[in-house]
Amino acid sequence: MNGIKRSVAAAAIAGSTLIGGVAGTAIYAANVVTASAAPPQAVAAAASPAPATSGPFVSNETAAHEATESAAREGQENAGQRPTVP
Repeated sequence: MNGIKRSVAAAAIAGSTLIGGVAGTAIYAANVVTASAAPPQAVAAAASPAPATSGPFVSNETAAHEATESAAREGQENAGQRPTVP
């Protein structure tokens, strides 16, 4: 009787391991297929959204604004570039 219980327990463990492996593989494969089906343009657009621009850049040269900005930002403004640094 004791040997039968061991055999049943071993079969249950082996069966649950096999079923878990199959289920895990199926879920992983579904995720891989979904990820590879996404168009590259949508992924690139989501990763780096384009800044909203509505015309040429105009620098804010008020004294209050100038006192709080970094030298790198001021350099970009002086060069006529839209600032990308804080």
